[in-house]
Amino acid sequence: MGRFQIVGEDAILDGRCTDIYFKRVVDVMEKDGVNPHVTMEVTAAALPDRWGVLCGLDDVVRLLERLPVDVDAMPEGSVFSANEPVLRVSGRYRDFAVYETAILGFLCHASGVASAAAHIRLAARDRPVYSFGSRRQHPAISAMIERAAWIGGVDGASSTCAPEGVPLAGTMPHAFVMCYPRQEDAWCAFARGAGPEVPRIMLADTFSDEKDEAVRAAACGATAVRLDTPRSRRGDMRAIVEEVRWELDVHGYSDVKIFLSGGLSRADVVAYRDIADAFGIGGAIANAPVIDFSMDIVEMEGRPYAKRGKRSGAKQVYEAAGGRRVTLPLTAPAPEGATPLLSRYVEHGTIIARPNMEDARERVLSRLPDLAGE
Repeated sequence: MGRFQIVGEDAILDGRCTDIYFKRVVDVMEKDGVNPHVTMEVTAAALPDRWGVLCGLDDVVRLLERLPVDVDAMPEGSVFSANEPVLRVSGRYRDFAVYETAILGFLCHASGVASAAAHIRLAARDRPVYSFGSRRQHPAISAMIERAAWIGGVDGASSTCAPEGVPLAGTMPHAFVMCYPRQEDAWCAFARGAGPEVPRIMLADTFSDEKDEAVRAAACGATAVRLDTPRSRRGDMRAIVEEVRWELDVHGYSDVKIFLSGGLSRADVVAYRDIADAFGIGGAIANAPVIDFSMDIVEMEGRPYAKRGKRSGAKQVYEAAGGRRVTLPLTAPAPEGATPLLSRYVEHGTIIARPNMEDARERVLSRLPDLAGE
């Protein structure tokens, strides 16, 4: 360990970041000369919502590179349902057993964030959504959080450690406003001093009533006002937003938009999407429930073999016209006109395909219109 309580990349790549029982049983199997060829699949028996978004595959591919295994998976950004295999690993069990913990950690966490982002993106309709939640997670994983949120469909992220290609978005903290004698001093300083590429979005709820501060901020050059009112002071938030909109309009600032943030949930997005122009979402994305994937043996030495509660045999998921999905044994004929969703990413330790963040994001966004009615 270094200065912070962070596991380094080498520990993950070397298989030292694992559950202790994997190391113990590998030692026992090595003593007995047991190392069967197995196929393991990653599935989720249940999901927080009707569908999820697969994310974290790029890390899994990098992890398993150079190991004597084959890896097949749905493309990153794929929409999946419960009990559909999203990833398959084949090889000698001892060669990759200690990596199960990391494989599931990569997929469970990132897929949870991407899934939550996609559901909120869908709920917001045409309103922009920004990921403001990296502060709700350990800073060491902020890049993963923002990458997964971007794949899930957000329009930008606040963390400066977001991967290259993710637009950075943010407004101002209450502390900034409080460091000046008056709110106007802070707003005008921001209007003067921020770079020309920075939107003039002014925080309008630090000391006074929101509609009062909103109009005053607009007079200082705000192109949008952000309401981050604490829940303990909100009362009827819809009424607050409606009042702000009314006062901006009657004072000649109808072009000034309203940006909402502050502990917003998916239900809040649905409730305010007709009167708010954009949303900053924190914990509802960054603290999203993980996808409870498990990784299980489905074949042993080439024959179907599974524990109770699991279906034996390697499988393929097919998508037919109209988005209809079916899971069949890998050896079964493909349905006519259907597309197989799992494809090869690693072959005998060599990467033959790499997930691409932008392709994954487009995959999600292209599916959302079809999912709007579900």
